[in-house]
Amino acid sequence: MPPKKKGGGKGGLGTIIDGVDTTQMTREQLEVFCLRIKEENEREREERNFFQMERDKLRTFWEITRNELEEARARLRNKDRQIEESAEKNDDELKFYKQKVKHLQYEHQNNLTECKAEALVSLKNAQDAHTEQEKELLKDKKNLKMQLREQGNSYEDQIKNMKMENEKQISVARSEFEEKAKELELKYDRKFYDLRVQLNTKHDMEISEVEERKNNHITELKKHHDKAFNEMKNYYNDITLNNLALISSLKDQMEVLRKQNERMNKQVADLTTENKKLVLPLKQALDDVREYKRQLQNYEKDKISLANTKAKLNETTKELEDLRWSNDALGLRFAKLQEERDELHDRFVKAILEVQQKTGVKNILLQKRIQTLSQITEHRDVVIGELTSVMRQSPDRTNKNLEEILTKKNAAISDLQYELARVCKAHDDLLATFEEKLKLYGIPKSELGFTPLRMIPQGQAGLARGPAGLVTQNK
Repeated sequence: MPPKKKGGGKGGLGTIIDGVDTTQMTREQLEVFCLRIKEENEREREERNFFQMERDKLRTFWEITRNELEEARARLRNKDRQIEESAEKNDDELKFYKQKVKHLQYEHQNNLTECKAEALVSLKNAQDAHTEQEKELLKDKKNLKMQLREQGNSYEDQIKNMKMENEKQISVARSEFEEKAKELELKYDRKFYDLRVQLNTKHDMEISEVEERKNNHITELKKHHDKAFNEMKNYYNDITLNNLALISSLKDQMEVLRKQNERMNKQVADLTTENKKLVLPLKQALDDVREYKRQLQNYEKDKISLANTKAKLNETTKELEDLRWSNDALGLRFAKLQEERDELHDRFVKAILEVQQKTGVKNILLQKRIQTLSQITEHRDVVIGELTSVMRQSPDRTNKNLEEILTKKNAAISDLQYELARVCKAHDDLLATFEEKLKLYGIPKSELGFTPLRMIPQGQAGLARGPAGLVTQNK
């Protein structure tokens, strides 16, 4: 039995329940009141079982979501590993091709040095040949100049000789023609004298005939003389013209030779400059020919390697597209899982808030009821003590009934206190489990938006720390 309060019989006031004072309640009313408390206790137990089932459902949902999340993470890790393997494979192939390119560059450098050496040798030989040709051309030029000088001297000597011969011929021809003219003049003088003698003899008879014949003969002589003079004049004119033509032809030949010499000098200079200009194009053309030959030799190999590289590139591109597609699908699924996780988190927080609010209200109501019941029991203990003092005539029966009533009430009170302690402990264990899960997923408590309350009933701190029978170990 609980201890009795001192002075309870004098100053204690009765508690009114359902409009009836407990001090004036009969046994039947107390039994009805106890039955109602038991019904409320059963209802609280059913609600506790309902919350336990909801808690188990949330736990199963959370386990399923965690397993799905782990599977998604495992698949994502596998895909990441595949992507890393493909990237490593691509890096190895890239290193292989880089090494191959380095070997090709080394071979190209060797070929280029060989081509440069050959080009230098050929250029040196060509330069030597060109220098020899230039020396020969200079010698030929000097010889041509000497020949031209000798020819000019010889032509001048020939012209002088021809002039002298022409003058001699002219002088001889002049002397001959003068002698012939003198002879003709003498001849004609003699003829004229003879004719004059004859005419003088025939002067009288044939004066008219002679004069006529003389006139005819004079005219004929004049014509013949004019003809001879014209022939002689034409002859000398022809000789003069021939000499002038010969002189002009010789001058033309000298001019032609001079122009030919200038043209040959110009051709030599042009050939020299053209030779110098053609050295670099010749070198470049030889380099291009060697490069084209080398490219023609390596074309088939490069073509095969290019086809293989294109095939590998297509395969790698397809694999990359597949990996991107799977990565996008996994990203969408991961986003969906995150949304579902956030939704479950929100629902879980809401459920915890609702449970906390309901349990808080119920705990407050239960605490008030327990306080009222404790006050009622204390008051009844006082009343029973007074009744026992009054009813001493039949103490055995009265004490037995009172003890039964008090035992039932104490059992009901202890049951209610025990249920309250279990509900508070379940609430605290649920909060502890939720905090552990938040730590496991790295979610700080500040993101919840509220501060969880620890439910410790007033005056029952020892019971709140006891086992509640509702918490399972998190494996």
